[in-house]
Amino acid sequence: MKTRPLGRTGMRVSPYCLGTMMFGPAGNPDPDDCRRIVHRALDSGINFLDTADVYGGSGETERIVGAALAGRRDEVVLATKFSGPMSDDPNHRGASRRWIVSAVEGSLRRLGVDHIDLYQIHHLDPDTGIEETLGALTDLVTSGKVRAIGSSSFPASDLTEAHWVAERRGLAPLHTEQPSYSILARGIEREVLPVCAKYGMGVLTWSPLSWGLLTGKYSAGRKAPLSPGRQKWGPRHMTDRDKYAAVEELLTVAGDAGLSLTHMALAFVLAHPGVTSAIIGPRTMDQLDDLLAGAEHTLGDDVLDAIDAIAPPGADIGVTDVEYRPPSLRTPALRRRPPAERGIL
Repeated sequence: MKTRPLGRTGMRVSPYCLGTMMFGPAGNPDPDDCRRIVHRALDSGINFLDTADVYGGSGETERIVGAALAGRRDEVVLATKFSGPMSDDPNHRGASRRWIVSAVEGSLRRLGVDHIDLYQIHHLDPDTGIEETLGALTDLVTSGKVRAIGSSSFPASDLTEAHWVAERRGLAPLHTEQPSYSILARGIEREVLPVCAKYGMGVLTWSPLSWGLLTGKYSAGRKAPLSPGRQKWGPRHMTDRDKYAAVEELLTVAGDAGLSLTHMALAFVLAHPGVTSAIIGPRTMDQLDDLLAGAEHTLGDDVLDAIDAIAPPGADIGVTDVEYRPPSLRTPALRRRPPAERGIL
């Protein structure tokens, strides 16, 4: 595969990034099969791999990835993430310095490596100042344990603040952002992608197949099953009628173009000039082989125009349960005055 620059890190990565969330109890529990999938991806030209400490529960996916990369570590730009809860202890999560210095050691140990190429804040931590987080991450870069840092699912305003803080305080900047992006979820085209372009950030997008809806295997009459992962993260997203209606129209566009919907969906994501890599998350070897078969497809303007007519640029179709929601949107008390103060004089 041809490679692309990963922001301004100096590293170059493949347009497909192998995502590993399906390695372990949530997807493929066979470590040997997961190892074969990793090796097949590397042999095909993929040199970018993304994981996270919370995947598989208690770091199980990182252990699987580490074993799979034994002897092939130097072939991979290795990315992992932190901030998700690793236990019931409230201090074993988030983006505080206290947790970061512990979390990185855990990831290094489970992955069996001496450094991480890209260390990402998995989710925005509203309880921790970004200066605190960037200060701790800068120390990891200086020590050599981490080569570059990035974020995941950050709003555009917080990306901008992070860059201002890094510049004014002399701290390491965020080099990448990892947002959700697909034909059905185009909201990042409004602000996130322009902000990333402004600051020269690499963008690795997750869920380009919209949790499997853009494989064409499901319809309004045969909805995607709510697996344990889907039950936790996206039940309304996976059963939204508007999404299934759009998928029916997109199937026609893909058929007219001589493509499977899966291949069209991946080519769509990679057609955006602001996207560096699309994260693919195969659970089986057959799924990986199918994804690899579409790696060379590109979309003409006629196909992209047809997609725009169904899924408008900058718009999300239906609900998205997986985007970042500020605390004030999740907790009613934060957007309502106390009853005693609600009177109008």
